[in-house]
Amino acid sequence: MWNYEKRLQFPVKIDCTSPAAAKVIISQLGGPDGETAAAMRYLNQRYAMPNRHVAGLLTDIGTEELGHMEMIAAIIRQLTRDMSIDDVKRAGFDTYFVDHTGGVWPQAASGTPFSATVFQSKGDALTDLFEDLAAEQKARTTYDNILRLVDIPDVREPIKFLRQREVTHFQRFGEANLADLSKYCIFIVKNPPAKLADKRFTGKGSKA
Repeated sequence: MWNYEKRLQFPVKIDCTSPAAAKVIISQLGGPDGETAAAMRYLNQRYAMPNRHVAGLLTDIGTEELGHMEMIAAIIRQLTRDMSIDDVKRAGFDTYFVDHTGGVWPQAASGTPFSATVFQSKGDALTDLFEDLAAEQKARTTYDNILRLVDIPDVREPIKFLRQREVTHFQRFGEANLADLSKYCIFIVKNPPAKLADKRFTGKGSKA
């Protein structure tokens, strides 16, 4: 259960129109390394996480990613709410406009719709945590690329904030990987997955 606060995690106040900027920033809403994928990844991975502290960490970061989705959506809306048809055509935003007008819809910058196939929830603590570490770095790289392409100050500030949060999340997942799962790692070494699966489904240890 969540409590919703009617404010953004970082202010988004843009008073210019730029569908060209929105066209690339939208990748962090519905792209392969975007905030929607991050929220869905962490909030689903937490159920199979054997360590309660790490499960709580996934809940915390997954919840924050929902707020980041909201920030990106606000940026896209503010960049496009006053666009004219000429603005749409000049920016090459017409293929988006024809389907969504000025609505906010999750897709990558390439136009590919958001899909759950861009993230994984494997049910193995180490596998999932290493995916999470990689995901945060991929998102950070995407924000770096956005900052290379967008020079609007009112857009750059919230983007820089979001980029820094990716760095922080990477650090927190790294700490969880080293500290909270140390006992789990020892357990897995002593009980290989094949042996665990055999016990789970037959109630007996492997004879091999």
